[in-house]
Amino acid sequence: MLGRLSALLLLVDDDAGMRKALSMRLEQWGFHVVSANDIGEARQLVHCRPLDLAIASFATPELSGLNLLQFLKNGSPDRRVILISDENKVSPTADVVTEGVDFVLAKPFDDCDLQSCLKKIGFESLSPAEATKGAVVPPLESEANWIIGVSPVIRKVKDLVRQVAGADVPVLVTGESGTGKDLIARTVHRLSRRAENEFLAINCAAIPESLFESELFGHEKGSFTGAHALHFGSFELADQGTLFLDEVNEMPLGLQAKLLRVLETGCLRRIGGQEEKQIDVRMVAAMGAEPRKAIEARRLREDLYYRLSVFTLSLPPLRQRTEDIPLLVAHFIAHYNQKHGKAIRGVTKETMKLFMRYPWPGNVRELRNVIERAVILTQTGDIKPWHVPFHASNETGPTSDSTHLIRPGITVAEAEKRLILATLQQNGNNKAKAARQLGLDVKTIRNKLHNYKHPHDCSGG
Repeated sequence: MLGRLSALLLLVDDDAGMRKALSMRLEQWGFHVVSANDIGEARQLVHCRPLDLAIASFATPELSGLNLLQFLKNGSPDRRVILISDENKVSPTADVVTEGVDFVLAKPFDDCDLQSCLKKIGFESLSPAEATKGAVVPPLESEANWIIGVSPVIRKVKDLVRQVAGADVPVLVTGESGTGKDLIARTVHRLSRRAENEFLAINCAAIPESLFESELFGHEKGSFTGAHALHFGSFELADQGTLFLDEVNEMPLGLQAKLLRVLETGCLRRIGGQEEKQIDVRMVAAMGAEPRKAIEARRLREDLYYRLSVFTLSLPPLRQRTEDIPLLVAHFIAHYNQKHGKAIRGVTKETMKLFMRYPWPGNVRELRNVIERAVILTQTGDIKPWHVPFHASNETGPTSDSTHLIRPGITVAEAEKRLILATLQQNGNNKAKAARQLGLDVKTIRNKLHNYKHPHDCSGG
């Protein structure tokens, strides 16, 4: 097996977003990454560095001639080369393999595909625990470069994001608070044709109702008391880019009608204005997990919902993607090590057990805050159970007793669902064990999970 922490990797891709995303992931896995936009930059890097591995996108214009790939191994026959092909334009049996390429990786691919590819050619990526040791992670604001996770549910989200990003249609992102709706919106923008233009995020719940119309659509000088100057609204500021409206169901109903008209016509008129202005804005909106309840409560216009939900992305809560927790923990520890000047190695097994059993009502946002607090409290070594806030109240972890999920006021069906899901999670998603503990048969558990549309309804028992 070739060295990992000492491995220097060249990444060539003319897609800035893809280049940043892959660089971030590869650095988390322990590689030192240098990236190039084109063959010219790549040639300079190859000539001045002892590279171990090169990953090049076939979509890069200069790579359309397969003979140009030869330079990646020129003078260094031991250097490994991976070619990323777009939409199966190149197959593993193509002549390019004989030109010095060790592996062809076809889009779309995910973390597991890339790790498997690296392993096949002699490189093994770091585990999440290893990745926390000395890993260099971009600032947290750069998280939009990648959606972290390898669970089936999050891999499906990644695939849908890739598909919708280039379609230039409105997108509605739903999910519980803290699941990463803002991250998804930024990723859709970053992967779209509008990536070089403005991304503007507005939290509809944070804007006073009296200022809402001006904030979105702008106003002319003198149009109302206090309007001392021309004000451009969010739609005009985001022209040619993406406007993200978080908690869109908190927008006053009267303005929802005006928003609908702007979305349908592509035209707006500032407060006090006489002329309509044409705008070209990609709309991404977000709200809680159940839009229908907002419609029934008359907090969201049904016609606006249909206009926004041309494409809907539903984000799973963290308790439904527990296999992603170790990777998220590693990412946050590495980031906060850098931010606070610490050198925390990781978490103990006992701490990780707490993380895996805790229901995370605040989702990824809560996990991030818990990790930052723990990094600050931990002096050296690993984060221990007493460094996390929920240890004191329940040493074995909150999900060891599922009754905290069942409170007066909920229906029997909901209580049953919560008990089954909590028991399943406590048993590591093993349906046979959960069934025995609940006094049910496995078939009943499978049927229940299918009705709940749970991600493990088709997994082994």
